[in-house]
Amino acid sequence: MNTTELEYAGFWIRVWASIIDSLLAGLVIYPVLTAVYGFAYWEGESVVQGPIDFLMSWVAPALAIVLFWIYRQATPGKMAVGARIVDATTGGKPSTQQLLIRYVGYYVAMLPFMLGFIWAAFDSRKQGWHDKMACTVAVHFSDGGSA
Repeated sequence: MNTTELEYAGFWIRVWASIIDSLLAGLVIYPVLTAVYGFAYWEGESVVQGPIDFLMSWVAPALAIVLFWIYRQATPGKMAVGARIVDATTGGKPSTQQLLIRYVGYYVAMLPFMLGFIWAAFDSRKQGWHDKMACTVAVHFSDGGSA
């Protein structure tokens, strides 16, 4: 695929995708944590309250996101808004290494007041810092297939 033919997914469509992903994750994570720890869990102040909490809040979402990227080039939220992740150079499917770098890049993008995500609103290719680190872009697709 020629990268000049790509239609980049903009900032707001990516925000919507993120909201959808967060809601879906919450529908899975919150009931499990409540079932394991009870309603008192939500009154706690620590970031991680036990091993199940750590697995459900940190490990499972990371695995789910990266696996969706590897096998579908998109999370459910991105699929819902008609977007997917592609290699910024070729327009093809990104490598697993790129996708792992992209995930780590999320944390880099969060650090300075989410500036790394907001960057996508002003970038000519709509890339956040995580995209730039991994050499990926989010694009619109209409054929329903993979790159």
